[in-house]
Amino acid sequence: MGVKANVIFAKDTRSSGPSFVAALQAGLTAMSSEYKDYDILTTSHLHYLVRCINTAGTPAEYGAPTEPGYYKKLGKAFRTLMDGKTRLSPVFVDCANGVGAPKLRELSRVVGKDILDVQIVNSDIENPSKLNSQCGADFVKTNQKLPLRTAVPPSMVTPIELSTTTLTKTPPSTSSTDLVKSAGLEEEIKVGVVQTAYANGASTVYLQKVFGVPVTFTHTGVKHLHHTAQRYDVGVYFEANGHGTVLFSPATLSIIEAAKPQSPAQHTALQSLRALSELINQTVGDALSDLLMVEAILAHKGWGPMEWDDAYTDLPNRLVRVVVKDRHAFSTTDAERRLVSPAGIQDRINALVAKYKGGRAFVRASGTEDAVRVYAEAGTRSEADEFACKVAGLKTVLIIT
Repeated sequence: MGVKANVIFAKDTRSSGPSFVAALQAGLTAMSSEYKDYDILTTSHLHYLVRCINTAGTPAEYGAPTEPGYYKKLGKAFRTLMDGKTRLSPVFVDCANGVGAPKLRELSRVVGKDILDVQIVNSDIENPSKLNSQCGADFVKTNQKLPLRTAVPPSMVTPIELSTTTLTKTPPSTSSTDLVKSAGLEEEIKVGVVQTAYANGASTVYLQKVFGVPVTFTHTGVKHLHHTAQRYDVGVYFEANGHGTVLFSPATLSIIEAAKPQSPAQHTALQSLRALSELINQTVGDALSDLLMVEAILAHKGWGPMEWDDAYTDLPNRLVRVVVKDRHAFSTTDAERRLVSPAGIQDRINALVAKYKGGRAFVRASGTEDAVRVYAEAGTRSEADEFACKVAGLKTVLIIT
């Protein structure tokens, strides 16, 4: 209690922001805390500032602890990665009438329209009621169609815009692996991917069989993935909802910085690796940073959205919510992929799995309500639906008894 707290905070564009800030300031003042209000920022931008402030003046100094410092760091790294690459086609970004709109607009200005043409869709932050209204990621995932009021030319619409896998199409992991090998550092730097049970089985096979990348499974939730990813030299994690980032360990950054290229190709690869580590917001998942990262990787691979989406084909899957009397009756092991209790249910799931080509299913309890989530994959859409419903039906045996 003898140490004075130092707190920084910001808000998004929702109408509740000012009242929350007033309450927070009252509490901080009552505790005689030092604080600074950064006004309107994205969550990931605030995480960036925290890290910059905490590492200032140290060998691990992350960047300038200002809003412009964030834009300049990402913009410089992106321009380095795009040097000599073909200018990309326009990118249409649905900002769901939220805080991302003004921040992406400023980032794109710093990056420069000469190398990235960003067309922002749904940017009305003056009317809080429009936030996520018939737009945003959940709307697209649930309805499998473009956000309303999106004037995207038909020629620009490709399957990837309607994909629910987004970053789980793994360009960060495959690109990191390619660059490490090209830089001649594959013996010193190991790239690994962290997934949860919800990751599509086809992505796991693609990473392991095509690229030979090790995959570790962990519990659902960014906090679990982040800590597991820290065990790798370069750890890549993205949940099925797109949340995630890429982590470069301090030792890995030192290796990259000290490496002496033996050829022009290695020199280019090392430059790209350094720039990639600067472009990725390693403090937390960051949609703006991820956008630039994916664009740079696609440019290096010479891929468009179609090639990206065709890297592998997701197995059809179905997620079912089942209401139960007591969610605490369900416990799991093996990164939530196998039920331990109630006894006997996992054996019955295994028996069903054997009946479906490419079949995989698991059951995990909700963390907030008396319900369980049943996830199933199979070779066809109809089989995945049938499989999920059959697994969901098993719960009756368990709960009623």
